[in-house]
Amino acid sequence: MNKIIVLGAGMVGSAMAIDLVKNHWVTLADIDQQALDKVKHNTPKITIQHLDVTQHESLKKSIEPFDLVVCAVSGFLGFETLKTIIESKKNVIDISFFPENALDLDSLAKEKGITAVVDCGVAPGMSNLILGYHNEQMKITHFECLVGGLPKVKKWPFNYKAPFSPIDVIEEYTRPARYVENGEIVIREALTDCENMEFTGIGTLESFNSDGLRSLIYTLPHIPNMKEKTLRYPGHVEYIQVLKESGFFNEEKLELGRASISPLEFTSKVLFNEWKLGDTEEEITVMRITIKGTNSNGQVEEVVYHLHDEYNQKTNTSSMARTTGYTATAAANLFLEGMFNEKGVIPPELIGKHEKCFHYIIKYLENRNILYRKTTRTID
Repeated sequence: MNKIIVLGAGMVGSAMAIDLVKNHWVTLADIDQQALDKVKHNTPKITIQHLDVTQHESLKKSIEPFDLVVCAVSGFLGFETLKTIIESKKNVIDISFFPENALDLDSLAKEKGITAVVDCGVAPGMSNLILGYHNEQMKITHFECLVGGLPKVKKWPFNYKAPFSPIDVIEEYTRPARYVENGEIVIREALTDCENMEFTGIGTLESFNSDGLRSLIYTLPHIPNMKEKTLRYPGHVEYIQVLKESGFFNEEKLELGRASISPLEFTSKVLFNEWKLGDTEEEITVMRITIKGTNSNGQVEEVVYHLHDEYNQKTNTSSMARTTGYTATAAANLFLEGMFNEKGVIPPELIGKHEKCFHYIIKYLENRNILYRKTTRTID
């Protein structure tokens, strides 16, 4: 059995540790002792460790005995944490979704001779894996990913619950969105180009620009049209735009009496309670990936993948934790079984290009009842 350390005992990190402990020795590390104790109480086989990842020497010492690191820290901690892991010559699967470009660490990872799989969640993650696979099967002209995590029960005004930190969600709402159109990178404000879409089993959702392409812009630059949009219930975008335009997401600190606080810190604190997803609150992950191009027979073909996943009542595991976390644990097992060992910083599209790896991860998710339903049609 391999020894794995999971950094981050949040909703996704905990789900990954619980999944991995079935076949490996697992230690779960976090600065939040209460979160660690909760996991330990429910899953005694997991070893827990109090750890502050910002203390780099402590982090290096803590990960030294392990065969693999799985990183699920908050986005604002992600890049430096990943850099420290790579400097420590530890192979790593990362889902921290930090705003920096992970490929900037590629030369360091190659120099250290390690594999660092990044953005290994649902989107980015499975969306990349699927595109990487089909990029080997056809000449792609269009890629679109529509994705969102939604509560089953709507609560006015936002009709939204966050499976992770609100500050990471706000980052998604403020970071400029990049997409590719006619071979050119286009930069738009997040939350723009809002349009309604219909989804079976849910109804109407609104989609808007978000910066979800990430590594695809650099690894698959020959695809002339690529876009990722986030999904929410109708009306959500308008309320977020009101907050954004009113300055509630500004980072510059304000003096309030003797206190000093930024509007972003204040807003995040308020929204933490408003958006907090309850331990057993049911939610849904929805994704639709559309790929168009010319197949090996010279026909114009459209391939669509549909994902509709819900909270698992048997295991009390959120859908976002399942769809994000189990993609990462699939990649962890893929690596530990020796099926993928390329060195450097590896986004999922570079794994998906290998047919055996692609089908391994799809099967791993199927075994956990996470189903990507595929439809294909030729276009005259």
